[in-house]
Amino acid sequence: MQYKGIIFDFNGTLFFDSKKHLEAWREYSRIIRGEAFTDDEMREHMFGRTNEDIIAYAIQKRPTPEMVEKYGQEKEALYREMCKKDPENFHLAPGAVDFLNFLTKQNIPRTIATMSDKKNVDFYIESFNLAKWFEIDKIVYSDGTIKGKPAPDIYEIAAKKLNLSPKDCIVVEDALAGIEAANSAGIGKIIAIASMDSKEIYKNIQCVSQIITNFNEIDRNLFAQFANIKN
Repeated sequence: MQYKGIIFDFNGTLFFDSKKHLEAWREYSRIIRGEAFTDDEMREHMFGRTNEDIIAYAIQKRPTPEMVEKYGQEKEALYREMCKKDPENFHLAPGAVDFLNFLTKQNIPRTIATMSDKKNVDFYIESFNLAKWFEIDKIVYSDGTIKGKPAPDIYEIAAKKLNLSPKDCIVVEDALAGIEAANSAGIGKIIAIASMDSKEIYKNIQCVSQIITNFNEIDRNLFAQFANIKN
């Protein structure tokens, strides 16, 4: 089957930063509840979720808006500093630049759907020159109105931004909550990228059709427009 467009998660997908987020949230979990999040907690309750959801899990009740703002912004500022202080790892995922260049050259519809907030999205746009490959106004991010993954909303909105049906889109995700969100949204093909965890984590997820570690592993012939050009 061929597809008309592609939607990328960002954190842990186009940018392998899951360990940075883990370190920053672990630091803040000590403030919030007096102990660090475990790896299992991060995987199950943090990746792909909104800051509000993460804080709610940590304190076991819905946080006040003031608490969400304070903890969230302080944690994200710490995370951005960690990124800048580690230039060796502050780059897009393996194979991502070549793949994005291919999508751009072939004019294949594409966007990003991330639960990061605007400050982080602006940070990524500037740091990675994302405007080279993406229409900035089509990037979907957490603006306080979108339900966090695993709700399907963010992928439904992203497909709509591309003027495509979800079934005609590919999604690339690393988070289990994000994979569930994409599946619930009716995405046609879900590709899991093992950026931090072993491929084994994704092998028994029925809706995942491919597991990659490098964007060069994605078959370019999956895209109808490219196939039509070749033919």
